[in-house]
Amino acid sequence: MLQRNRVFKKFLLSAAGLGVFATLAACNQPQTTSEVAPAPDTTQAPTTEAPTTTQAPQTTTTDGTVAEVISDNDSFSILEEAIGEAGLESTLAQAGPYTIFAPTDEAFRALPPETLEALRQPENRDKLQQILSYHVVPNSLTSADITPGEVETVAGAPVNIATDAGQVTVGGATVTEPDIQASNGVVHGIDQVLLPPDLQL
Repeated sequence: MLQRNRVFKKFLLSAAGLGVFATLAACNQPQTTSEVAPAPDTTQAPTTEAPTTTQAPQTTTTDGTVAEVISDNDSFSILEEAIGEAGLESTLAQAGPYTIFAPTDEAFRALPPETLEALRQPENRDKLQQILSYHVVPNSLTSADITPGEVETVAGAPVNIATDAGQVTVGGATVTEPDIQASNGVVHGIDQVLLPPDLQL
């Protein structure tokens, strides 16, 4: 009888141990849920594009004045010096507009050397001013604007302009470098120095 009780106790202890083990095992099992994770929201929020700003048209840099255009052109180095000696830089820097029929260096060198030298002397400054003013028209005349006939110059005497098959001549001189644009007018290079009709050299 005592032996049977001992066996029965062992059986109970074994069953209890199995129960505890089963409980612990159940606790250690990863929990599974039947809930389905919500699908990620693929609907993107509407993107707001940055407003396109219309840029103002770029303004092109204006050219220099007619005096600066002459100064920057290697063809007119003698004319540039003559303008300085005549004291006309400030005049040609004004608003204008002006059309300058600008003798090239070759045109000045075609003058008798003694004449050019005499004109550059301080005592002949008035004559130099008169000659240079005879090359200036108080208006802006491009090649497209030029019509044959006389135009008044800043010197007070008119000069005759002619056209032939697109070739422009002024006072008998040929325009060799037309339509050099400036902020206050236009420059045309010519191949002769123009002399006012009433000039006394």
